[in-house]
Amino acid sequence: MGAFFLFLVGFGMTVTGSVTIIAYFNFLPAGLTWADYFIFIAGRLECYFFPLGLLLLLISLRHFNIEK
Repeated sequence: MGAFFLFLVGFGMTVTGSVTIIAYFNFLPAGLTWADYFIFIAGRLECYFFPLGLLLLLISLRHFNIEK
């Protein structure tokens, strides 16, 4: 049950982070360079949800594979 909850939390964090990163792509047509874009998203807390959510997903999937 704990691994399933971890999977759902990881999935939610991954979706939240990726939607935020995609939404910030709108700054590129406004004149930001790719370097400025990556510096900007590196400073945003909600963009860190994407890699953290992926890590939680991988941990929970590994737990499901070990049990079988």
